Amino acid sequence: MKSAAKPPISFEAALQELESLVQTLESGGAALEDSLKAYERGVVLLKHCQETLAQAEQKIRILDGNALRNYSAQANEADESESS
Repeated sequence: MKSAAKPPISFEAALQELESLVQTLESGGAALEDSLKAYERGVVLLKHCQETLAQAEQKIRILDGNALRNYSAQANEADESESS
């Protein structure tokens, strides 16, 4: 098991490791101590992913002149107008 404090190499690596940990925990086959270690590592990975996404969003806001739009809402509006 990797150390809970060891930072992930990248967002993608963290996400992949987190998905693997979730599968391990959901299977229920691990011992309690191993499950707790996996959970602790998952918390570290989740925090890393959330921070990375927040930083990326902030960069996008800066690049977009703080006019970040909800593109999924715009896509839904476009779909609705096409069906009318």
